[in-house]
Amino acid sequence: MKSLKTFGVLQYFSFSIATVLAMLLCVCVGSVNIPLSDVFQTIASVFAVQPALDGVSTPIILSVRLPRVLCVALVGAALSLCGASMQGLLRNPLADCSTLGVSAGASLGAVVSIGFGITVPGVPLAGTMIMAMLCAFLSLVIILSLAYKLDYSLSTNTIILIGIVFSMFANSVISFIITFSGERLRPITFWMMGSFAQSSYPNALTLLIALVLFGAVLIRYARELDAFAIGEDNARHIGVDVKRVKLTVMVTVSALIGVCVSIGGTIGFVGLVIPHMTRMVSGPGHKRLLPASMFSGAIFLMLADLLGRTMLRPLELPLGVVTSFIGSVVFVYIFYTSRRIR
Repeated sequence: MKSLKTFGVLQYFSFSIATVLAMLLCVCVGSVNIPLSDVFQTIASVFAVQPALDGVSTPIILSVRLPRVLCVALVGAALSLCGASMQGLLRNPLADCSTLGVSAGASLGAVVSIGFGITVPGVPLAGTMIMAMLCAFLSLVIILSLAYKLDYSLSTNTIILIGIVFSMFANSVISFIITFSGERLRPITFWMMGSFAQSSYPNALTLLIALVLFGAVLIRYARELDAFAIGEDNARHIGVDVKRVKLTVMVTVSALIGVCVSIGGTIGFVGLVIPHMTRMVSGPGHKRLLPASMFSGAIFLMLADLLGRTMLRPLELPLGVVTSFIGSVVFVYIFYTSRRIR
């Protein structure tokens, strides 16, 4: 027992160090490379420990790189956490936020906000965020209502099937809006490919608050998610309120996804692939898997964003394109190896 606890501490320590190193790498490297010593001195100057640097390094680090890296890391952690939670809840390795239709619903809300100019005066992105969260929640209500009408027990297969159908419907509505978007076509298209080019500290703070609040709820249900691994009937027999846990986890995931989509756009495969890779290191227990997935998702998305910023510089590849390319290749590899093991 003591050795297991020691392994867990070392694991989280290793993940923490890797996350910090990835953040420093992403702040230093870009269209203009910045020495690591300048990064440390600039960060220290914020706390009045050292004088600020002269030149372009300080504004690049504080105004461009640092808020972007923070937003990317937080979104990566949130998407991976949601994916791991949904895979445990639905006992399906192909489950993630897009499987339920929540991501498609959030994207639809954000596209409606951008396409029709729905804003909140004085609060940037507030209109997009509110619409994304609202549509994510409404899509979940619609999916669960339909699933309940068809299957009173809210079985996993029924929820996934309806979620896929709803995603197709939401994407068709998005295409319809894009057809008549006119001059708003470019921002909608760029947003749908995923981008953190306009990241700011308020965005990072919003993501942090959402991740702390909703992430705490998901981690709170780690033991219940372990119980779902042995089947819903068995979980019910050992005292788990299956319907309540399902509804709570799904609503929490929809709210967190709505915040992420409104800020970063549509970013695929993070919640699908990263939990698989993390499970190989941390094991299947959700008490370790969920926090470890957050670290892994943050590291993966930061490195993917770095690749998109530097591979064709000064041009920048949308983050969603990079994650979809890498994620699809990795997922095929994981699926192939798992089939060979069986």
